[in-house]
Amino acid sequence: MSLRGAFHEGPGLFLWVSLPGKDLTSDDRIFLEEIRPSGVVLFSENISSPSDENSLQRLRTLIRDIRGVLSPSPVILAIDQEGGRVARLHEGVPSLPPMRELAGAVGVPGLFQAGFDLGQALSALDIDMDFAPVFDVDSNPDNPVIGDRAFSSDPEMAFRLAMSFSQGLSLGGVIPCGKHFPGHGDTLLDSHLALPVVSAPLDILLTREIHPFGRAVSWGIPALMTAHVLYPEIDPDWPATLSVEISEKLLRKRLGFDGLLLSDDFKMAGLREHFPLSVSVERALMATCDGLLAMKSSELARQVMEQLRILSKEKKDWFEKRRREASERLMRIASRREASKSWPL
Repeated sequence: MSLRGAFHEGPGLFLWVSLPGKDLTSDDRIFLEEIRPSGVVLFSENISSPSDENSLQRLRTLIRDIRGVLSPSPVILAIDQEGGRVARLHEGVPSLPPMRELAGAVGVPGLFQAGFDLGQALSALDIDMDFAPVFDVDSNPDNPVIGDRAFSSDPEMAFRLAMSFSQGLSLGGVIPCGKHFPGHGDTLLDSHLALPVVSAPLDILLTREIHPFGRAVSWGIPALMTAHVLYPEIDPDWPATLSVEISEKLLRKRLGFDGLLLSDDFKMAGLREHFPLSVSVERALMATCDGLLAMKSSELARQVMEQLRILSKEKKDWFEKRRREASERLMRIASRREASKSWPL
């Protein structure tokens, strides 16, 4: 279905949510109509077992029904389909090993082809965006969450390899969303479970962690996701998702990124256990995040929505400015996805 038209103008424009099951229930419909999100993220619980011969058709029906509820406003359907241990789909798409392994086996040309094949398969399922590739540098062998998800331990090779996969995804018909800015590779903790800290000096951060992202921005990466990680040498107080110093001044102004910026999940302990939700929502918008992910909890999504409503009333002019900026970036993403459907392949 089409991504043409204007995204809903309410506070839900900033929200990306998920749903609990394989079919759209009446409760799901009420939830979507209430929130009017700009994005819906698919997880394993939305996808039937490969042993179900109708699993892919059931997924297509779910996607169609989600779009139908939110019509005439468009909605971006996204998924985490990196390869290796981060893969929601196990049929209907290429089965890819971890990116470190794939990069070592096939190099830049093979990664482009792998991204292209995956992009075509996701597009055929009417999925618009893949939360991939990882631009994190494999800089810490003890990292519990990145590791073999990263393409390389060398910053320039991490960029070249990840960007090749990203360009393949794009030509295949889906929007790539690189992650986790400004780099999750040198952490000892998993931000799903805690707030990691990267204490490297600024010169190391710039030449190692941030290098692949800066290069990706210069090559036109359309979307990025932030890290719930603290970088004291840049901002001692706020993790990247909530940091004006990192996400606005460094990413937007210094590196020149004007694409869609998504937060990582607000349910993760890296935010939830360290900052009040009201603070996190406002700070993420201050840091120029265009989409706030509230995954696997309709209660959390409604709480984020309430904070957005409060901001829209108490800081009306500022909120409206941020809403217009986010809307423009969403429209560019939607236009790019629509254009890709007519590319000659």
